Amino acid sequence: MAEKKKRKLGNINYVFKNIMWPRKKLLFGGFLLIILSRLAGIALPYAPKYLIDSIITPSRYDLLPMLLLVVGIAVLVQASTSFALTRILSVEAQHLIAELRSKVQQHIIKLPVSYFDNHKTGELVSRIMSDVEGVRNLVGTGFVQLLGGVLTSVLSLIFLLNINAKMTLYVLLPMIVFGVIAVKAFGYIRPIFRKRGELNAQVTGRLTESLGGIRVIKGFDAEEYEIGVFKKGVLELFNNVKRSLTSTSLVTSSSALLLGVATIIIMGVGGNQIAQGAMTVGDFFAFTLYLGFLVTPIVQMGNIGSQLTEAFAGLDRMEEVLETPTEEDGLPRSTSLTSIHGELEFKNVAFYYIEGTPVLHTISFKAKAGTTTALVGTSGSGKSTIAGLAGSFISPVSGQIIIDGHDLQEVSLASYRKHLGVVLQDDFLFEGSIRENILFSRPNATEEELNHAVKHAYIDEFTDRFENGLDTLIGERGVKLSGGQRQRIAIARAILANPRILILDEATSSLDTESESYIQESLEELLKGRTTLVIAHRLSTIRKADQILVVEKGSIVEQGTHDELIAKQGRYYNLYTFQARI
Repeated sequence: MAEKKKRKLGNINYVFKNIMWPRKKLLFGGFLLIILSRLAGIALPYAPKYLIDSIITPSRYDLLPMLLLVVGIAVLVQASTSFALTRILSVEAQHLIAELRSKVQQHIIKLPVSYFDNHKTGELVSRIMSDVEGVRNLVGTGFVQLLGGVLTSVLSLIFLLNINAKMTLYVLLPMIVFGVIAVKAFGYIRPIFRKRGELNAQVTGRLTESLGGIRVIKGFDAEEYEIGVFKKGVLELFNNVKRSLTSTSLVTSSSALLLGVATIIIMGVGGNQIAQGAMTVGDFFAFTLYLGFLVTPIVQMGNIGSQLTEAFAGLDRMEEVLETPTEEDGLPRSTSLTSIHGELEFKNVAFYYIEGTPVLHTISFKAKAGTTTALVGTSGSGKSTIAGLAGSFISPVSGQIIIDGHDLQEVSLASYRKHLGVVLQDDFLFEGSIRENILFSRPNATEEELNHAVKHAYIDEFTDRFENGLDTLIGERGVKLSGGQRQRIAIARAILANPRILILDEATSSLDTESESYIQESLEELLKGRTTLVIAHRLSTIRKADQILVVEKGSIVEQGTHDELIAKQGRYYNLYTFQARI
């Protein structure tokens, strides 16, 4: 597969081709509106000159109504074009933000599980929701106003040169100095904005963690510690903002200085020329107003430049995420499975999370279709890693995992996972109702199929006591339910999915003895005809498995049925008899 072409989101060419050009009609329409607005605005400074020189001085007050009508039309054009401009472009900017958020979320959701292991949830939320916010200035009124500001400045400069070229040249000098300062400042600000995005993601990530783990925090009286950690994060964010404010304030102060110097120049030079009769009072008024029309857009362009710099910094951070390879990248995965018989085989599979620290050493075993394979061993022996490999959540460093004669690394993940069911030790429940969580695996399931799953997972044993039954809201991560109740919902979800391959990772660990006896009966029914991998610390729950693999330090040290392994009196025998004594 050809190497994925690098995206250049922060690159001006990319922004033009992929963000601005597809919206060329809207931007062109906005540009026409801004031209009308600025032309109407440019006409207003000429009104005082005409009033003084052509109406008041020669006493031609009959021309006053016409002047007022022209000014009124100009004001109306300015107001209407400003409204239309905001309505059209601001809405499209928000539409672009929504599109980019969806694009980033779509990419992130397809990243490998290892990526999520190394990044905080809050950080990823910040990447999706916050980093794209500044892009509104590329399509919204910011960019068009930038073009409009340039147009206004050019037209104002032409009028100023026509009124008094000498005074115009004087006021251009401080403007050139301002331009140099602004360019330097924006170059300095961009990496600060990038760093702000990183800091914001870190602070958001820690805040999300602390709110999610509030019971642990309170249980260990660690409120003050968490307050300190968060305070340190927001102070770092504050210092970053302070640095950017220093640069932006330099631009703002320079603009104020520019305006002040220009004012001094026109007062001195203009007053002298009026005294000498080289300039009329009307010309002086017009020059002053047009100078404001020249300076104001330049100051606004400074602010817009800061906003555009922030937008490009956000795009740079988006680029980092979108360049991260997804699960499907780098492997051919050309085989699509329309159906699965269920024969699973590991051939000399090795795996490590950190190079040089192997987790699995050339694991080999075969799970025939419709059989149950149990994985037992001490914590950290590699059982969950084997389950993760079978579930395609991680890929082997070497060796092969074969499903129905196909190398799993060549199989489309979507086609494989359609036939996969997973129940984890701490299975995740979504905020919402019990019904919604069970239907998550098959949203289009019938009420009969739902009730079948509810009955066989013994969900009705506790939902019958709830006023709203299956429509009871369970809170974030199912916090309103007991561990056993949450586990039964997860099992019901797997039953409803009706998978061909089932992975049970400590599926009964959170159940009390009575609930476990119920679930064992439902699991026996669920396991029939399905290829199942079971991880269980309670060895009594896997006695009926077709084969038991004893995993120690990343290797299979024993393999056989319960009776065969007991007869060997080896590692499994020691584990089983030790638990029996307890």
